[in-house]
Amino acid sequence: MKTFLAKKETVQPKWYLIDADGLVLGRLAVKVANIIRGRHKATYTPHVDTGDYVVVINAEKVALTGKKDEQNEYMFFSGYVGGESYRSLAQMREQKPEFIITHAVKGMLPKNRLAAQMLKKLRVFKGPKHTHEAQNPVTITLK
Repeated sequence: MKTFLAKKETVQPKWYLIDADGLVLGRLAVKVANIIRGRHKATYTPHVDTGDYVVVINAEKVALTGKKDEQNEYMFFSGYVGGESYRSLAQMREQKPEFIITHAVKGMLPKNRLAAQMLKKLRVFKGPKHTHEAQNPVTITLK
């Protein structure tokens, strides 16, 4: 019996829609990262991007446990001396809630060139509307 290895020419990606309203951030990020990598498929191959596209809506309504809204901070660096700036998770939720989910999913992908390609398959939107109706995404309910 031979081992099946997927090729990028044979991969047929699908589109999935996830509503982040009330879902815990870490649990949502694990599910999204596995779909983007293709870990949910029987044809999963680590060195080939076999994953599907994921559209996440209601990013500002994602839930967090504990006091993470006040305690978690994101650090940004401008490149200049003393150019560090910090923003709390609560501030990021107001300004750029898409970043919170994207950042969490990015941390769960492998650290290589393939991860950058996989991260392009993630589309995160602030409200309940998204621009990918034409792809007919399949709705996934997570708990």
